Amino acid sequence: MSADSTAVTAPASADSAAAPPGGGRHLGLALFVIAAAQLMVVLDGTITNIALPSIQTALDVSDANLAWIVNSYALAFGGLLLLGGRAGDLFGRRRMFQLGIALFTLASLLGGLAPNEGLLIGARILQGVGAAVAAPSALSLIATTFPEGKPRNKAMGVYAAMAGIGATVGLLLGGVLTDALDWRWVFFVNIPIGLAVLAGTKTLVEAERHRGRLDLPGTVTGTGGLIALVYGITRGGEHGWTDGLTLTCFAVAAVLLSVFLVIQSRTAHPMMPLRLFRDRNRSGSFATMLFIGAGMMATFYFLTLYMQLILGYSAVKTGFANLPFSLGMGVAAALSARLVTRLAPRAIAGPGLLVAAVGMFWFGTLTPDSSYAGHLMPAMFVTALGLGMGFVPMTLGAVSGVDHQDTGIASALLNTAQQIGGALGLAVLATISTSAANDRLPDAAASFYRGLATEDQGLVAEAADALTHGYTLAFVGAGAMFLAGLVVTALAVNARKQETTEGAAPVHMG
Repeated sequence: MSADSTAVTAPASADSAAAPPGGGRHLGLALFVIAAAQLMVVLDGTITNIALPSIQTALDVSDANLAWIVNSYALAFGGLLLLGGRAGDLFGRRRMFQLGIALFTLASLLGGLAPNEGLLIGARILQGVGAAVAAPSALSLIATTFPEGKPRNKAMGVYAAMAGIGATVGLLLGGVLTDALDWRWVFFVNIPIGLAVLAGTKTLVEAERHRGRLDLPGTVTGTGGLIALVYGITRGGEHGWTDGLTLTCFAVAAVLLSVFLVIQSRTAHPMMPLRLFRDRNRSGSFATMLFIGAGMMATFYFLTLYMQLILGYSAVKTGFANLPFSLGMGVAAALSARLVTRLAPRAIAGPGLLVAAVGMFWFGTLTPDSSYAGHLMPAMFVTALGLGMGFVPMTLGAVSGVDHQDTGIASALLNTAQQIGGALGLAVLATISTSAANDRLPDAAASFYRGLATEDQGLVAEAADALTHGYTLAFVGAGAMFLAGLVVTALAVNARKQETTEGAAPVHMG
């Protein structure tokens, strides 16, 4: 998820000059296809969370393996994004988009039919592979399908909004489908969406394929290093940062990624051209998106725990309670898509990240007795409004002005930054939250459940207070991550207004 200009809107190129068959009447369908694909990929990161208790009961999944129903998807998705991005550049972005969506849809069917935890985790890995193949090509196809100017900016705004809306839609759908039907429908729901997306891909204009070959040594070291890093982050959050296997994973990741960088600097056909990092605006946008991903992933996780455990919300009620987040994200993304042609990127993203941080600090004042209407709902909307203002200009800044042969890998880098950030942020803030809660009441989570089982309301209240204390510190930490993104934006993203509207290659996000 990403020549050294910082353009946001660019004149049409040879790759993007072609119009889709049938002209403008197909642009709406093309936008639906790309947005639906992005929504499906993103919501799958959260839709399964609410169904986990039902899955655990139905398949007799151990506590140790339950987390891997979520983590296996993130591991495959984050680890294979660079490979998926380069494959799109070399073999055709529409073709790889179709392949990725087909794999994702098939894996969703297998997941819904899985008779045991092993096959379910295997299906989740295959879903991650499909997402990693499809996601980097998605916004390359916006650049080739939509004419430059207002149509392309609108398409990019919708796509960027899906990154935030998809997570909340996942929580909503997960609750509704699990309560009304069965946990298997959190997977089956992807099948009609995937088939509709595949049927609509004929409206997408294929970009020119570029000469080259896959960098096999870079593929092995880069993919292996990213998988080791994501696994180490995930395990560190569960087993502690001094755990032997956690430290081994970080050591392996450091070695493999170092070798990967050496290979990329020397090979004629690198999987990740280092020239992509020469532009400070692009590098700054990658770094900012890492902080955004870290804070946003933690926000959904801890809000879900707070609403279900402390406030006693059902799965369905929790999903609907997150709707203000989707509303705020959609409003802000639409607004920022209009502003990108009038203001410098950091003039939009900087205030947005500040507003998002204010929303997180507002969450940091929660108590076990806080109300939804007076506290949670407005804080959600404020946070989402800020994030929506940050997403669009940072995404555009990261992937604009990239040479045509590198658009897929630039897109993959932006996605990778968000995925790595999400895994790291959740692992770090979960550790902080658990430690803070246990400092106030030893084994706070276990005490909470013990109090519920024994109907000891005093213990329940004491544990709820301790858990809420941990959650609020995590929210404050997420706010600090948004502020860190603000600092990076202010220092590194210095594109001027005229640089966002003139003289660049087609933009691309993914």
